Amino acid sequence: MSHVQNELTSQPECWERAAGLAARQSAALPSPGERVAVVGCGTSWFMAQAVAALREGAGLGETDAFAASEFPFGRDYDRVIALSRSGTTTEVLELLSAVRGKARTTAITGDPRTPVMDAADDVVVLDFADEQSVVQTRFATTALTLLRAHLGLHTDAVVADARTALAGPLPEGLVDCSQFTFLGRGWSVGLAQEAALKMREASLSWTEAYPAMEYRHGPISITTRGTATWMFGESPDGLRKQVEATGGMWVAGGLDPLAELVRAQRLAVAIAAARGLDPDAPRHLTRSVILDEG
Repeated sequence: MSHVQNELTSQPECWERAAGLAARQSAALPSPGERVAVVGCGTSWFMAQAVAALREGAGLGETDAFAASEFPFGRDYDRVIALSRSGTTTEVLELLSAVRGKARTTAITGDPRTPVMDAADDVVVLDFADEQSVVQTRFATTALTLLRAHLGLHTDAVVADARTALAGPLPEGLVDCSQFTFLGRGWSVGLAQEAALKMREASLSWTEAYPAMEYRHGPISITTRGTATWMFGESPDGLRKQVEATGGMWVAGGLDPLAELVRAQRLAVAIAAARGLDPDAPRHLTRSVILDEG
C-alpha cells in the first residue's frame, strides 16, 4: 500500500483530533469580525478558498483567499492565515515576512522543525496529520477541519461520512473514464478544484473543475460518453439530466463535500494503480516548492 493510500485512509481519526484541538487554539485563529486573508500554495490555496467561503458565509467577517504568490499587499487585513504542510514553501515564507507588523499572522503547519515556526506570530502544528507522500491528502483536510470546527461548522456527521467514503465502492466504470470534471457551489468550489488537482498529480488524468452554475457556460461541451462529472454538494436543478443527456456519467455527491473529496482521493489512487503509476512519485513534483534565488 502506498504512503498516500495509508494517509488518506487515516483522515477520520485526524479530523476528530483537529476538531478537539480547535477550542484550545482559538487565540491563534480569527475572531468574529476580523478582516482575514487565508493563503497557501497548490492544495493549501484550494483549502483557503473553502475556508474563506465558509467563514464569510457564516457572517463571521470578510474573508479572502489567495495563492501566496498573488497576495494583494495594498489591502489591509487584521489577520493573515498561512497554510503550509511543509513549513518551507518559499512564497509562504516571503509573504509572512512581508506582512509581519502590518497584520497578525498565523501559520498552520505539519512540521514544527521548519522556518515557518519563526515566520508567523502564531503557529498551529498538526504534526499528527503530516505526511510522507508528495501528494497531500490528510494534512489539507485536517487543516480545513480545524478551521471549520473553529467556525462552529464541524459535526460528528462529517467524520461518519468520511468513514462511509472510505468503506463504500467507487461507482462502477468510473476508473475507466477518460476525463473528469468536478463541480462545487460555495465553499465546495475549492474542494472541487482540489479533487481535480489530486487526479492530475496522482494519476495524470485529464481533469477540470468549475463552480456548478458555470459548467453550462461552455465546459459542458467536453462532456460525452466516457467522461464523468462529479458534483460536490447539492446540484443545481436540471444539471444532472443535462449531463446524462450527453452520454457522460454523473456522480452525485450525497456525502458532506469534504467526505466527497476523500472519495475523489481514492479514485485518483485507483486510477494510478490501473495505469501502473506510483502515486507516491508524481511526475515533476516534490513535497515542497523551494525556489532557488540563483
